[in-house]
Amino acid sequence: MDKFEYAEISKKYRELVESELDRIASNEAAAIYPTLKDAMFYSLEAGGKRIRPCLMLAVCEMLGGRAEKALPFACALEMIHTYSLIHDDLPCMDDDDMRRGRPSNHKVFGEAMAVLAGDGLLSFAFEHMLSAALESGEKGALLAACEIAKRAGAAGMVTGQAADIEYEGAAVQTEDMLHFIHIHKTADMLSAAVLAGAHIAGADEKTLASLTLYSEKMGLLFQITDDILDYKGDPALMGKTLGKDMEQGKLTYASLLGLEGAELAAKQAAEEALAAISEIPGSGYLAATIENMLVRSN
Repeated sequence: MDKFEYAEISKKYRELVESELDRIASNEAAAIYPTLKDAMFYSLEAGGKRIRPCLMLAVCEMLGGRAEKALPFACALEMIHTYSLIHDDLPCMDDDDMRRGRPSNHKVFGEAMAVLAGDGLLSFAFEHMLSAALESGEKGALLAACEIAKRAGAAGMVTGQAADIEYEGAAVQTEDMLHFIHIHKTADMLSAAVLAGAHIAGADEKTLASLTLYSEKMGLLFQITDDILDYKGDPALMGKTLGKDMEQGKLTYASLLGLEGAELAAKQAAEEALAAISEIPGSGYLAATIENMLVRSN
């Protein structure tokens, strides 16, 4: 799949997701207190590449499912991802004033409302997913919701965030701990997207195993390139403050391995991700995601 085709398919998926998010804001979110709703949707509608929902829809269709069935779960996953960004930007966490090219949630609505906006998005996501699962009555929908809950939860993304905080400025920093942090902090949410899409399409165990490995390697690739861009990226393209990882003494691939070592690690992760899906028919979009991630500038 060439870059043009990949961009066109991604655009189609993004438009599906954003149209559904608009519908949710107008209908299902109508009962939310106005200021809270404004804070929640300020960040949710701030744009971005929508990598996770696009992956979920792509995997579902690749395996013979219908994107419409995965759409509620794709939107819910984007809500969860957005809540994590709101909380990540808070002064008690990464203390970042910019996100997606505009002021972070707490800079616009205040810290207390930003906390509540994140809380609201997290609970609203599960309400949305479970309603869709009940309506469908299909096991795959419940498995998708469970996968997202596990990967986003206390033993998933939140565990990665906790380890990341605890190892800031640590005297001893190892590659094993770096891997542990990012297999959870970053890769788990990408795995949630890929595997939820597969569950909704009714994937078999062999396919699920291949996609699990693919998504884990993709998550590491995404984090390694993010670490590299924190050193030498363009703030205008990244839409956030760069260099904060260095300032805070965070354990990153670039700090531990150096830029050259991090670039080699990124290439290895990309190769392993591509190898994992080499026998899955119609996986061109997944392969193109890796190829684009390896050379990304934002």
